[in-house]
Amino acid sequence: MGAGRVCKGGASARPSSSSSSFSLAPQPPSETASTSVTETVNGSHQFKITGYSLSKGMGIGKYVASDTFTVGGYEWAIYFYPDGKSMDDAAAYVSLFIALASEGTDVRALFELTLLDQSGKEQHKVHSHFGRTLEGGPYTLKYRGSMWGYKRFFKRTSLEASDYLKDDCLSVSCSVGVVRSRTEGPKIYSIPVPPSNMAQHFARSPVFRAQLFGPMKDRNMQCIKVEDMEATVFKALLHFIYWDSLPDMEELTGLNTKWASTLMAQHLLAAADRYALERLKSLCEVKLSVMQTDGFEYLKVSCPSILTELLEYVARVGEHSIVTSAYGNEALDGSDVNGRRVKPRI
Repeated sequence: MGAGRVCKGGASARPSSSSSSFSLAPQPPSETASTSVTETVNGSHQFKITGYSLSKGMGIGKYVASDTFTVGGYEWAIYFYPDGKSMDDAAAYVSLFIALASEGTDVRALFELTLLDQSGKEQHKVHSHFGRTLEGGPYTLKYRGSMWGYKRFFKRTSLEASDYLKDDCLSVSCSVGVVRSRTEGPKIYSIPVPPSNMAQHFARSPVFRAQLFGPMKDRNMQCIKVEDMEATVFKALLHFIYWDSLPDMEELTGLNTKWASTLMAQHLLAAADRYALERLKSLCEVKLSVMQTDGFEYLKVSCPSILTELLEYVARVGEHSIVTSAYGNEALDGSDVNGRRVKPRI
């Protein structure tokens, strides 16, 4: 680590001919990036059907429905057909469907319909999209009342002899995963920078002022030895003290890299905190806030109080992002328009 000296009556540091200061307002990075994130908003509903034997004979196409439930901003309902949904099956099968129960257009979703084994053996009858690679992607419900499910969910004679029916009751679980897409852009923060007060405070640092001119100063001391600070960082600190601006960081470090400039700003931020230079701290925070870097790990070790202050500030600042939706292939009766079916998992 380097060391420097601050002397009484010393000559001011001269800026380099090509010196430049950090922008006082956050500027967008020269290279920008964004990410499209597509994920599902998941939810489930348990539907218990009591008095199964009494529901038989209500007629083909007639159903009992669950209460509506909300997943992904849409209302859904489970429909159970004791005598089946299709006239072609002559009431030989029970039918089970999930339906979009609210207004919506081209709602894309994943589904799972499960008939629960009530014997405790966990041999549930499961039809699921989750955890599978679907050739056509998620299924699309075009409008309110659109359904996905199975006309021939279970043969009635087999169902009535199974462990799925207990005490004349059936228990159905339905899971829905509504597909959502969003675009995440670069995060831009606005950090206020105090105006220059150089004309009112020629002794820029309260710490240096106390050491050089305060009541606790050593009368015989002409210089202050600065420990544990790199020479380039101290040079930048002195440049700010005398000129109220920052030197060209690339010229100062001799490295034309974003990482080097960021690391210098981090060191300088710690030095500004050490010598109570509030305006310099704000300038460094502006620089760091518009750079995408993992270099903040350095602050955890070198100056944790500054890191805490930065994080608390950033948490209060709103982030700008663009939100979009994407939706597309209708599924009905356990298959899409091309006849692909979801295999049952028993």
